[in-house]
Amino acid sequence: MPHAETLADITPSLTAVLFGLSGCLVDFGSLARSDTVPNSEAQATPGALKILQSLEAQGVPCAWLDELPLNVTRALAGELPSWIKAATPASIRWPAPPHACWQALMELNIEQLEGCVLVSGEPRLLQSGLNAGLWTIGLASCGSLCGLSPTQWQALSEQQREYKRGKATVALYGLGVHSVIDHLGELGTCLEDINLRRLKGEKP
Repeated sequence: MPHAETLADITPSLTAVLFGLSGCLVDFGSLARSDTVPNSEAQATPGALKILQSLEAQGVPCAWLDELPLNVTRALAGELPSWIKAATPASIRWPAPPHACWQALMELNIEQLEGCVLVSGEPRLLQSGLNAGLWTIGLASCGSLCGLSPTQWQALSEQQREYKRGKATVALYGLGVHSVIDHLGELGTCLEDINLRRLKGEKP
């Protein structure tokens, strides 16, 4: 009797996932544009290490991008696993043209845009991803639109969080991103949804 195909059998796999560094994989708190970052501030955001572990297990290539000075990004990335690659900073600043995303994918030896995703809380990087033809996922609670560290976010009242979350979500969807989540703890489900959208023939 032939094997019946399950959804997992036919769902397309991801080609690569690009991440913003500060305000996405790593909390920069109030030091978003500082020239120095104390080691005590370099903390992975909620869900970041878990989703990276999951993507590594699936064999999905990943890299991170950032515009901050090299000495700052080195300190911030200290919490991350060594296998995730740091993309070489583009000579042209975000968001256009989309060289940064294309360069990061080339450094991962990715030869196609199909199935490539960018995750970030930085609108200019997300715009670069949109310009590059990638699927884009915006972060509402830990990127520059919110401007708070996870600790500061948790210190807000539920009403304050809802207000900031709603304002950031509207701004991100207004930019044209394909999905918006609070933080990386929700990324696994979001990536599954994007794969289902791809299965239905949707393009970024």
